[in-house]
Amino acid sequence: MNCQVHLVQLDPTLGNLEANLEMHLEEARSAVGKGADCVLFSELSLTGYFLKDQTAEVALRLNDELFARLSELSNSISIGAGFIERGDDGQLYNAYGFWEDGVLLSVHRKVHLVTYGMFEEHRDLGAGCNFTPIESKLGRFLVLTCEDAWHMQGPLLAFHAGVDAILVPSASPARGVAGDGDTLGSVQTWDQLLSTWALITQTWICYINRVGFEDGIGFGGGSRVIDPFGQQKAALEGLDRGALEATLDSGSLDRARVALPLRRDDRPWILARELNKREDAGGWEGRKQ
Repeated sequence: MNCQVHLVQLDPTLGNLEANLEMHLEEARSAVGKGADCVLFSELSLTGYFLKDQTAEVALRLNDELFARLSELSNSISIGAGFIERGDDGQLYNAYGFWEDGVLLSVHRKVHLVTYGMFEEHRDLGAGCNFTPIESKLGRFLVLTCEDAWHMQGPLLAFHAGVDAILVPSASPARGVAGDGDTLGSVQTWDQLLSTWALITQTWICYINRVGFEDGIGFGGGSRVIDPFGQQKAALEGLDRGALEATLDSGSLDRARVALPLRRDDRPWILARELNKREDAGGWEGRKQ
């Protein structure tokens, strides 16, 4: 893998699919002009986040004609973007699509919906139930949409799948102030979390957050790329729109995994055995969805 990624920190217009699509196409064409192999956008980048009563109105089936222009452009660059999916089961999902070579190659449905504080995703959305790697020509990727990255299952499965990169599209609000007074507390917390996962999973991480305001809530930006040693390689600071480029290479993966042979020494069957015991004892009662 020697993949040039282009992360776009957008301010999408709430509920305006056409305007947001045009922004995606413009940014993707710009990324092509810069020689990027892949352009990545944030969670719900095509719709905006605090949709509430608009959620059903902007929901799209996977064969919707709106995606045709993204599919066409994906012949020149691989594209990751977020939207509301209308599933065949009648449910709506917070989805992240990955287009490549003219087709929608993969869709991740957000597994860990957020219903605490200012969030109420369960009101309108169904939860996904899979973390399936994207088998891209550029490498093997796994999507963890925002809250997915705060639970162990996704990173653990990424580790055992041996993916090359974890993609973390987000719509994370700006909250708090860090100790230095110049950094948002939420941005610092995300950096600590993602650096830890990168180090433990020995995997590249691309975090794509958004900026702007919706319903009086500001989004925190802080998009960044972290290498398999847990070190930041590129970042966007501040609360403005922007884009950053970084190269994800296999050499870094190999060096990290040779220096610390975590995969060789891991014992996943012990975890599987203990989880099966809990399952047999009814330990998940009331928690499955």
